[in-house]
Amino acid sequence: MFVGAPGTGKTSIGQSIAKALGREYVRVSLGGVNDEAEIRGHRRTYIGAMPGRIMDGIKKCGTSNPVMVLDEVDKLVKDYNGDPSSALLEVLDPEQNGTFTDHYMNVPYDLSDVLFVCTANSLDTIPEPLLNRMEVIEFQGYTATEKFHIVKEHLLPRSMQAMGIKSSNLKVTDDAIKSMISDYTMEAGVRGLKKCTDTLCRVAAVKLVRGEQKSLTISPKRLQEFLERHPLRHDTILKKKRAGIVTGLAWTQAGGDILFIETMFSPGKGNIIITGQLGDVMKESVQLAVTTVKAMYPEKKELFEKNDLHIHVPAGAVPKDGPSAGITLVTALSSLVSDESVSPELAMTGEISLRGEVLPIGGLPEKLMAAQRAGIKTVLIPKENEDDLDDVAEEVKEKLTICPVQTIEEALSIVRKKSK
Repeated sequence: MFVGAPGTGKTSIGQSIAKALGREYVRVSLGGVNDEAEIRGHRRTYIGAMPGRIMDGIKKCGTSNPVMVLDEVDKLVKDYNGDPSSALLEVLDPEQNGTFTDHYMNVPYDLSDVLFVCTANSLDTIPEPLLNRMEVIEFQGYTATEKFHIVKEHLLPRSMQAMGIKSSNLKVTDDAIKSMISDYTMEAGVRGLKKCTDTLCRVAAVKLVRGEQKSLTISPKRLQEFLERHPLRHDTILKKKRAGIVTGLAWTQAGGDILFIETMFSPGKGNIIITGQLGDVMKESVQLAVTTVKAMYPEKKELFEKNDLHIHVPAGAVPKDGPSAGITLVTALSSLVSDESVSPELAMTGEISLRGEVLPIGGLPEKLMAAQRAGIKTVLIPKENEDDLDDVAEEVKEKLTICPVQTIEEALSIVRKKSK
């Protein structure tokens, strides 16, 4: 099964596998399917009965050994019509699918020669028994350099051909392509970039047909005119450092992003105020961080008792959750209590325990790409995530100083050194 963010080429790889093997290709979309009969078929006693999508795909491709892509497996729906994901268990189990029985056919059919390729954006909604029958291959997001070559060598030529534009009539500079990647899209894949190149070529085609110009050269300054929208706003490092504010890293469906943990004391009665639409997991991380910092600074007991502690994570309109903000919260609170500001060029990710350990997290490649894009110089990661650095592009690692840490004390020690 291919798992990755939208636009990373999961379905396209399935097509390429079929082409490379010289086998027929058939795609079955499972997004929103909520009826078990869609997989197993309807019994012929019912009016309008038909085979399930698996056997229908076999019939359409006309062969018993196609490459069958089961698209969007994570979006199957379970309701009163049955559980389609459970019906897939027999289809994808190599020990059982030799005698798969479709209710419409009512005779065993051998699916063991079919090469099944499943795609999903996330593993969270896939039942464990079904996941156990598949080999998971994760698709990481593309780096800026990879996107540049994809646009220049594939997406732009295709868009120009679709709009009937000759290469002599339209030239998009390398800087314009890089600006399109950094300023007009925020994604792990290249689907948004394809929309940008299509829009650009459509507008260019209209200008050429109207005879406004015989040839066009598009520079970064002219992109807004052709894409007909304003550049996106990306978070970048803070210009000034201030006690109580630390940069964290987050994984999103669109890749990775940086986020700021902001803390402040105000006169009160020891209440903890949390804002920024944090989920239950992050709220628990806040409680862990507060308890840890109180234990680390017993002499500051009155500071917590006579003041309210406000913790905010911008932007407030975006829901945030996940087990990776613990070390960032501890560092922010430690900075606030000790009145020592943290360098804005330093970011971190990792969960914590009450034992003082920094625990591993997921989505490291995407988080490091976000750090590099935002201008971060040094990143603290959990020691147990060192093996995940093999999945990070060399161009990202070259621009970052990556410091694996095992304990909170080790992390705070590096923060103090880097912030001086």
